[in-house]
Amino acid sequence: MAHPGPSRPRAAALRYRPESPFQDAAPRLVAKGRGLLAERILELARQHGVSITKDPDLLATLEPLDLNRLIPPELFQAVAILLATLYRANKDLARP
Repeated sequence: MAHPGPSRPRAAALRYRPESPFQDAAPRLVAKGRGLLAERILELARQHGVSITKDPDLLATLEPLDLNRLIPPELFQAVAILLATLYRANKDLARP
């Protein structure tokens, strides 16, 4: 997810892999940054076909979290909505 604007770009990356060997119980914050680091996060996402969305409110709640941490329960609903939207968009793109 990214937040463009007149200031430095900001980005955060979530991973949700409930299957083995990861066995994530919830999405995990795996990257975050501003400026050049945010640009690199977004570049890597594009290179690997990872969906990118802009949600400045969610980004603001993720930024204070420690890396490699499962998101806290109070963010479950917001992240679930985001993931459902991305899954639907990816499914629609896959249709011929």
